[in-house]
Amino acid sequence: MSKEKILQAYNSLAERYNALIDHKPHNAYYDRPNTLALVGDPNGKQILDAGCGPGKYAEILQSQGGTVTGIDSSEKMIYYAKERNPDKGTFFVHDLEAPFSMLANESFDIIVCALTLHYLKDWNATIKEFYRVLKPNGHLVVSIEHPFFEYLYFNSLVYFETEAVQCTWSGFGFPVEIHSHRRSLSQCIQPFLNNGFLISELVEPKPLKEFEALDPKHFDELNKFPAFMCVGAIKN
Repeated sequence: MSKEKILQAYNSLAERYNALIDHKPHNAYYDRPNTLALVGDPNGKQILDAGCGPGKYAEILQSQGGTVTGIDSSEKMIYYAKERNPDKGTFFVHDLEAPFSMLANESFDIIVCALTLHYLKDWNATIKEFYRVLKPNGHLVVSIEHPFFEYLYFNSLVYFETEAVQCTWSGFGFPVEIHSHRRSLSQCIQPFLNNGFLISELVEPKPLKEFEALDPKHFDELNKFPAFMCVGAIKN
């Protein structure tokens, strides 16, 4: 049931999300710079943007010489991804928990999956598909909500249990109920190791200075305790 609620939520906020994504502090000055630092130089690389949203990552990576294929379960997000990248990239509406049947084996140098996996109940099928479509020694870069932050934020009682959680976002001009899945640190890391990846980097990011002028409260908080976590992994 939560999958339908997640899709409904993202379709409802797609227009505002797209309008704000260039400078929304948690995205523009916290998630993106730290995730892109793990991606490295995209020039000449085939890149899968898994959970591409309105195509901001694709826009940046293609401006630096990458070729991007974007997939997202929200048809409205894909609409804006195509609008933002009118002459570059290929974009599909696709459920990340379903097989990537339209993508060939070993066809990507890099996969970026930013702030998406926590919406999936089971990561294994998705990570197996990431492994399949990556070239040998291909690079997977993921950002997720930090498991310690989520444990505190959702007032969880049993850290080790994966649980469905929900909260209300109010930063888009109207309240949106967001459903996701909270899990422990080991449950965030082990699926990569179990499915053929070698963890090469783990970053508990800090916000850029630009964040402070837009949201000083959260800037101060994020410099004391992380809300996100970025992981780099290699197809082993």
